[in-house]
Amino acid sequence: MAPHRGDLTGAQWKRLSPLLPPEKPSVGRPAQSHRRVLDGVSWVLRTGSPWRDMPERYGPVDDGV
Repeated sequence: MAPHRGDLTGAQWKRLSPLLPPEKPSVGRPAQSHRRVLDGVSWVLRTGSPWRDMPERYGPVDDGV
C-alpha cells in the first residue's frame, strides 16, 4: 500500500513500533495492523471528520451494530 499524505512515514513508524504491544494477542480477537489503526486515528484527528466517514483504507468502522 502506498502511503497517503498525512500517514506515518517509514522513519516515524520505525521509532514508534517498538513501543506498541504485539499485533497478535495470545487470546481474544486478532488485532488489526497497528500502523493502519494509528494512521486512521491520525486521519480522524487531523480532519475533524466523524469515525463513520473514515476512508476504507484504514479498516472497517465498527458502528456498534
